[in-house]
Amino acid sequence: MPCSAVTLSLATITSIIAVALLAIAFTTDNWLYIDVKRTSIQNYLSKHSDAQSQALLESVNSKYYYYTRTKGLFRTCYPKEKPPTVKTYLSPLETHCNNINYYIPDENNDTRDFTDDAWTRLHMGRSMIALFIISFIAIFAAFCTGVTGCWRRSPGNITSTAILMLLACLLSAGAMGLWHAVEYYEKEKQVGDEYYQQWSTILQENSDISYGWSFVLAWLGVFSCLGGSFLFFFSSCCLDNEREKENLNNVQYIMPVYPQKQQYAYAGYPVPQPQQQPYAGPYYTTGSAAYGPYNY
Repeated sequence: MPCSAVTLSLATITSIIAVALLAIAFTTDNWLYIDVKRTSIQNYLSKHSDAQSQALLESVNSKYYYYTRTKGLFRTCYPKEKPPTVKTYLSPLETHCNNINYYIPDENNDTRDFTDDAWTRLHMGRSMIALFIISFIAIFAAFCTGVTGCWRRSPGNITSTAILMLLACLLSAGAMGLWHAVEYYEKEKQVGDEYYQQWSTILQENSDISYGWSFVLAWLGVFSCLGGSFLFFFSSCCLDNEREKENLNNVQYIMPVYPQKQQYAYAGYPVPQPQQQPYAGPYYTTGSAAYGPYNY
């Protein structure tokens, strides 16, 4: 089997896997899993009757960050209990969720009191979504050039496909980097009761934060894009080598063509024509009977 056929097949399969992984990760809500042990918090607060404990107990029953939740790029979902003070809706997976607000557009001017850190986090979140969308556009363009290159067996088109897949890899990797930056800002710099830095001590001690399977799929999709790009580069090199070999083989079989001698009809031996009767023998002319068919 030719080298180009193998590498093109592997590159196509890898690219399809990359698109599927990135699309699933982009649209699902399991990037972060925040497991809050509500029972332990309630049992601890119920044993204390001071005013601070009673205030915390009210927050436990009303504030959304005291509930177990998963967080994605667009939604925060509550797989166990739903907070009563948050307006939610059912996601396609039948989970109660509420949208993450990127303030596009900011119709009510809700961002007027944002700090510099809050603005930085917001801009990084918007840029993250934009980079993911542009990476999908690059993958679509790579699909178009890849189909054309496979159909025409064109090394140039396959090289363009490899470059576009590499661009998609870099864009999605940049988006993942921004996601980590947003996570860092929310945990270490963002100010507010809903952010980790200002959580109560008991909430921090009874919360486990871990990465979800959507996060894992996103990184796998980035590496799959990189692998698909390299395979398309190898395919282009294979196509170039195969084309050179074909040209060399064709040169070996090129034979010089010489002009052929014209057939002449000598006297007494006419060449039969397709419409004439089959040739029956030589024609004799007057005075040639004594010497046979040739007149000396």
